[in-house]
Amino acid sequence: MDYLVLATQLLDSMQAMHKFKSQKHLNEAMQGEAFVLRYIMMQSGDVIPSEISGEMGVSSARIATALNSLENKGLITRQIDLSDRRKIIVGITPEGKALAERQRQAVITGASKMLTLLGEQDAKEYIRIMGRLAEIMATNRIELL
Repeated sequence: MDYLVLATQLLDSMQAMHKFKSQKHLNEAMQGEAFVLRYIMMQSGDVIPSEISGEMGVSSARIATALNSLENKGLITRQIDLSDRRKIIVGITPEGKALAERQRQAVITGASKMLTLLGEQDAKEYIRIMGRLAEIMATNRIELL
C-alpha cells in the first residue's frame, strides 16, 4: 500500500471540505474564543491562562488577546489568585456559559446532520477511526506539521 498516495488523497479531501460553510463553522468552534469559553466551562473550577495555552497549543500572547476580548464582552472574569499573586484566575460568567452551551449545541446539531448523511455504518466507522487517530497521536506525540 502506498501511504503517500493515500496521504495525498486525504489532504485533497480535507482541502475540498475546507471550503464549505459548515466545515468553517466547525473549525471556528474548535479554536479561538469559542474553544476558550468551552474549555473554561468544562473545567471543574477556574483556570489559569497557561492551562488554556497548553490545551490549545498556542502562545500565551494569543490567549491573552482572546481573554481580553472575552472579558470585554462580559463572558469571562479574571482575578488575581489570592494564594499566589503572580497568577491570574480565569472564570466564566453566566452569559459566557450560556453562549458556550449554545455554540456547543449548534456544533453538535451540525455534526449530527453530517453524520446522518453518512449513514449509520459509515458514521460509526468515521468516529471509530477519528478516535483511533486521536489515540495514536496522543500516545506517540505525533505532530503532522
